[in-house]
Amino acid sequence: MKDVWEESNVEVKKINKKKIIITTVVAILVVFITVLVGLYLSNEQARDWIDRNIFRKEVQQDKAATIELKEEQNSNIYAFNKYIGILNQTKFTIYGNTGNEETSLDIQISNPIFSSANRFLAIAESGGQKLYLIEDKTISWNAEVEGNILQVHVNKNGYVAVIITGTSYKTVIKMYSPSGEEMFTTFLASTRAIDVSISNDNKYLAIAEIDTSGTAIQSSIRIMSIEKAKNGETENSLEKTYTSEAGKLIANIRYQNKNKLICMYTDSITEIENEQESTLVDNADKKVSFQSIDLENNICSVEEQSSGLFTADSIINIVDVDSKSQKQYTVNYVAREIYTSGNIIALNLGTEIEFINTDGWLVKRYVANQEITNVVVSNSIAGIIYRDKIEIINL
Repeated sequence: MKDVWEESNVEVKKINKKKIIITTVVAILVVFITVLVGLYLSNEQARDWIDRNIFRKEVQQDKAATIELKEEQNSNIYAFNKYIGILNQTKFTIYGNTGNEETSLDIQISNPIFSSANRFLAIAESGGQKLYLIEDKTISWNAEVEGNILQVHVNKNGYVAVIITGTSYKTVIKMYSPSGEEMFTTFLASTRAIDVSISNDNKYLAIAEIDTSGTAIQSSIRIMSIEKAKNGETENSLEKTYTSEAGKLIANIRYQNKNKLICMYTDSITEIENEQESTLVDNADKKVSFQSIDLENNICSVEEQSSGLFTADSIINIVDVDSKSQKQYTVNYVAREIYTSGNIIALNLGTEIEFINTDGWLVKRYVANQEITNVVVSNSIAGIIYRDKIEIINL
């Protein structure tokens, strides 16, 4: 008979040291990342250190990819899509983000006006007759107009509108399809168009115009049905006209998402939606130095605020036109210029450029050892232009 007092064999479980080590390392990493995120969000000095040393967001002059320029040539430089284009002596050379030449196009234009959206780039001769549409890196079509081209606009689907002066009318506006078909022509007998915009769904053409015949400037915006105008229904193509207060000067208009038309005046920014115009930004009693509506579903303004006896900060106010939510980004310098495209806002601070996004976060900082005077920006690439070279910043 088995002795009940006999000790039973107890199986001892082996400790999995590898699993414990992995779990401990993961826990430490989670705590470290949590602390890092907390510092990044709440502490400006820590955020600046993390941006420079961990995220490598700071780029020093002479450390970026470059495009060499010939000093004796007068080049016209523009950033679009993921490229930088240089128009020189009727040759438009397109470079990628490493500074390598991608292709060269024959563009018979010497004094260009540029407009870009998505993968499309429209180039027109300022005060001339020639017009080109480039899709990605290829010429889609070109055309000539009667009169003098004042401005050109392309939407993200490749539809093009051109403002023309120097005819028997005060202003003529022509619209083209992505294939280069002339869709229709609109004539303004007594007002001057200063900007146009085509909706993202290709249904509407908005025209910003001013009338200077009275004692005070009168700004107005007319909305046209593209389909009706294309089909020859000229009298019925006008959908709506919005007239501003006398003396209020319209500067730019841009269609953004959901057919919201954003209108920039010299003293405010408004939104037209569902046939109602409402104010998004009022610059009354503010020292606003710059504002822009050339962003993806956002607008921004730069306001100077005194920070000392001889110093001032620049407060960048960013407004989402859908949610109306606002974000702020502050720099401890006076902004000398801003450049906007897509979701990128570039601030020229003299010897630095700060590239921020519409969420109010730093994307890249470029630090130079001399004054920066010329910058070109798209949503994914920027060029810092010097006398003999362009330094490329990938965004």
